[in-house]
Amino acid sequence: SNFLKSKPNGVTFREVQLYLEEKYNEEEFDNDLAFSEKTFKRDRKLLRDLFKIETKFNRSTMLYQIVDDIEPNHTIFDNLILINAYKKASDQANILLFEKRQASGLENLDGFIHAIKNTKIISCIYTKYWEGIPVKKVLEPYAVKEFRNRWYLIAKDRNDKDFILKTYGLDRITNLEIHSSTFVKNNNVNVEDMFINSFGIISTLGQKPTKIILSLIPWQGMYVKSLPIHHSQRILIDNNNELKLELNLVPTYDFYQELLTHNERLLSLEPKVVREEYLKFLEVGLNNLRNQNLKLQLRETVNKLMRNKIHLNNTKN
Repeated sequence: SNFLKSKPNGVTFREVQLYLEEKYNEEEFDNDLAFSEKTFKRDRKLLRDLFKIETKFNRSTMLYQIVDDIEPNHTIFDNLILINAYKKASDQANILLFEKRQASGLENLDGFIHAIKNTKIISCIYTKYWEGIPVKKVLEPYAVKEFRNRWYLIAKDRNDKDFILKTYGLDRITNLEIHSSTFVKNNNVNVEDMFINSFGIISTLGQKPTKIILSLIPWQGMYVKSLPIHHSQRILIDNNNELKLELNLVPTYDFYQELLTHNERLLSLEPKVVREEYLKFLEVGLNNLRNQNLKLQLRETVNKLMRNKIHLNNTKN
């Protein structure tokens, strides 16, 4: 895919073959490269099905090109690039340094995929962090979604009378069981639509997105341009004074948490209702820290009084 992308005007089958032979020889495999027009056709289908990267053959030029109007699955492709890089660096552990803080729960991912593909009912023990009470759930799984290195199951609770898809953190799921019984999938639901106007894992299906304008100090622009805050992000102004962005989304808890990571670089935020809600988040954090300071000051005052009392008692004696 990277080779095709680097050749916007297209490549011949022979050029692809020579490129693959060169890469194959670099890996020093023992067996010969099995590559033909038949396998190339299969690989092009794999690019389309797995990565949403469409290629076409132009008979007038006899060249293969990537079609630009299809959005590719960059996440899967980037992960494959990482796997390949890891294989090359596996004999030297200090070359690729991964984040040591990893969320749990991926050990059940294969089971969830199997259940989703085969519409199998699952049961599990689910523990909400803020409650700490394990509860048995019987679920109809629809999809899994990733957000900030955490994975979530999108599923319907069998106890719910109405059809509502909820999110369940994989790191909070234990005792997974995949039942032989199946459920009838609601094909009128597009899971992606639940989050199209969201930042994070809170569904905003049916809610009207808000046009949000935020301005950041200019050097911060390098970061949010290389990794956009949201897929709707559009740059309005990019100069030495500011980077002004437009986002179209439903502001949720996850979105305000993201804004907090930019607080010292944020110059302005519109509309007013979003700005005021953001300020509430800031105020809660500031009050928590102020209360901590007050508690520490009170504790120090009490300790000082106790020390003075002991000192006076010793003086009297």
